Amino acid sequence: MSQTGTNSPLTVVLVHGAFADSSSWAGVIERLQAKGTKVIAAANPLRGLKSDSAYLGALIDEIPGPVLAVAHSYGGAVISNAATGKSNVVGLVFVAAFAPDEGEVLLEVTGTSKDSVLGTALVPHQYAIDGGTWAEFTIDPAKARDAFASDLPDAQANVIGAVQRPTSALAFTDPSGPPAWKSLPSWAVVATSDRAAGTDLVRAHAERAGADITEVAGSHVIMISQPQAVVDVIESAIAKVG
Repeated sequence: MSQTGTNSPLTVVLVHGAFADSSSWAGVIERLQAKGTKVIAAANPLRGLKSDSAYLGALIDEIPGPVLAVAHSYGGAVISNAATGKSNVVGLVFVAAFAPDEGEVLLEVTGTSKDSVLGTALVPHQYAIDGGTWAEFTIDPAKARDAFASDLPDAQANVIGAVQRPTSALAFTDPSGPPAWKSLPSWAVVATSDRAAGTDLVRAHAERAGADITEVAGSHVIMISQPQAVVDVIESAIAKVG
């Protein structure tokens, strides 16, 4: 059950996307903490939309006081599901992120984007465990800069390609549940050169969610290349809900 301690400060919960880890929020975290904002960078398991959302939901339940859920990319689908029915979640911030509706499947949704080149950068893998065979994906390191980080130096983009975490195919094939954005105020950062999620799709999802939209020139990893712009949006959200 969500906790709603009236004397507890607002907590910003940052949720990373597919192929990533919480270090992608480093620049955002530093700036928020410098202002005294309480921050938790959630470890997104990347094992499937249903299980990842349940994991994040359990984390949210342990947080006393109000929560502003902030997500990047695939993490947007996770907070859309995890925050549903959580009484302590007061708002959502989508950063170059998906905001699927009930019944939508990300594998099908991403195929509708004219701006995304993600499909051409994915590398499929299979692994066997506990008697079963499971599918997951990584990004071709040689395509990481073009698809994800076109506004970062080559060396930094190469690191992103090297440290990426494989993401289960279930992240892209699990159908989404009832979305929290239908009942919560939302904000969105739309990166104008997003070739992973696709600028067109991210913008369409943000508009459908009724989000307060801020467009920022940059790539899919806008929270790395333009952390202050993302912080500005988060702080605007905090001012409204905190």
